Amino acid sequence: MQQEVQKYLRYDKLPHIWCPGCGNGIVLGALIRAFAKIGCNQDNTVIVSGIGCSSRASGYLDFNTLHTTHGRALAFATGIKFARPELKVFVLMGDGDAGAIGGNHLIHAARRNIDLTAIIFNNSIYGMTGGQYSPLTPQNSRASTASRGTVERPFDLAELAKAAGATYTARATTYHTSLLTKLICNGANHKGFSLIETVTACPVAYGRRNKMGSGYDMLMWQKEHGIPVEKAKKLTPEELKGNFIIGELYKTEAPEFTEAYQQLIERI
Repeated sequence: MQQEVQKYLRYDKLPHIWCPGCGNGIVLGALIRAFAKIGCNQDNTVIVSGIGCSSRASGYLDFNTLHTTHGRALAFATGIKFARPELKVFVLMGDGDAGAIGGNHLIHAARRNIDLTAIIFNNSIYGMTGGQYSPLTPQNSRASTASRGTVERPFDLAELAKAAGATYTARATTYHTSLLTKLICNGANHKGFSLIETVTACPVAYGRRNKMGSGYDMLMWQKEHGIPVEKAKKLTPEELKGNFIIGELYKTEAPEFTEAYQQLIERI
C-alpha cells in the first residue's frame, strides 16, 4: 500500500508549506488513499485547484494538475471535462475559494450535474491571506475581519450544493480519515457532480483566535462534534445544535451534463 501511495506524490515539491497542526496534509493523505483504492490512472486523471492553503495540494500530486486563479477552479475543471469527458477530474478548494468568490461557479457546476468530484477543505477561515472570515466561519467566531465575532450565519455547503442540483454530497473530518477516504471513493465513482466537504483544522489563523488549542485539540473537537448520519436521525434539533452531520448526506441520479450535450449533438 505504501508504494501505491508514494507513486502519487511529487517528492521534488516537498516539504509542504502547511503549518504544524494543519489538517490539510491529512486530507491529502485520505485523497491519495482514495486514488489507490479506485486505481486512478495518473495519465487520465486531472487535479484542479484554486488559490489558498488547501489549493497548494495539487502541486504535491503527480498527475495532470492545474493550480488556477482564486475561485475559478470549477470553471477550469468544467472546461477540461467538457473538452475531454473521458478524464477523471478532481477539484480541490478551500471554504472561501469555493463558497465566496467561487460560489457562482459552485452552484452552476452543481446545476449542470457535470461529472466532477469537488473536495472542499473547510477550515472555517481564510488561512493564507490573513485570517479573514469565510462563508463557512461559524457565527460569533473571531477572525481578522471580525475581531468581536462574526454576525453572519455560515452556509451549509452540502445543502447549498444539493439545492443547486448536485447529485452526491457528503461530509467528513480530518479525525474521521477512513470515512473521508471512503466518501471520496464514493464521490469519484458517482456519475454527476459530487461534493465532499472536509472539516479540517487551522490552529494558527482560526484556532488561536478562537482559543481552540492545538491541532490535536481541534481534532478532538471534530471527534466530539461530528455526528454520523444514522445517529443524527435519532436526535432532536436541540440535541444537534452546535454539532454537524458526517457521512453520506445525499445521493440521487440525474442526467450528466457532458453526456446530455453529446446526445444533443447526435440528435442534431
